[in-house]
Amino acid sequence: MELDPAKLKYQDRYKLLIGLVTPRPIAFVSTCDAEGRPNLAPYSFFTAVGSNPMLLMFCPANKEDGSEKDSLRNAKPAGEGGVGEFVVNVASESFITQVAAAGEELAFGQSEFELTGLTPTPSSVVKPPRVLESPASFECRTVRIVRTNPGEAGGGNIVLGEVVRVHARDGLLNDRLHTDAGGLASVGRMGGASYCLTRDRFDLPRGKAALDLGGA
Repeated sequence: MELDPAKLKYQDRYKLLIGLVTPRPIAFVSTCDAEGRPNLAPYSFFTAVGSNPMLLMFCPANKEDGSEKDSLRNAKPAGEGGVGEFVVNVASESFITQVAAAGEELAFGQSEFELTGLTPTPSSVVKPPRVLESPASFECRTVRIVRTNPGEAGGGNIVLGEVVRVHARDGLLNDRLHTDAGGLASVGRMGGASYCLTRDRFDLPRGKAALDLGGA
């Protein structure tokens, strides 16, 4: 099968992306508006960008009417009416149902913390709260927003943030800052309503040595 994205509806392009680009890590993003009202939402168009400086990005698509999602409204710079800060909380097995529930469409200013029963806890540097139940969180300041199709339904937005604080549950990191993957228990997103666990792990050396192990 060969497909021309230009001939597909954007909804079908979305199906291809979420079904073929897997597994995707989930950014459980907490923000707040200028009045301090918290917001919480999951995004699986998310990744780390670099370590010098330490950068993360998440991508909230526009709503069906082309308007911005609450996370973007809050995370955009103050000059654009936002707060310019956000927190990426790791989505872990122990509260993954609440992560999914936070995808509910609520009116602007209503709190997904209240809907899900998750606990907001103050951040150290930024205004938005962290999720207490998350094993790790990244406090971020917005560096740049790239809008790929402003005002259009499904248009993408890249929110690039610099990490200014990292929080990790006691025992999650060793003295070399290596993460206990079992303790993190992160969850990945597949296509549709499907998720995946990260318990089935294996190690491989980098480069040609990996081929040598495989008998090539």
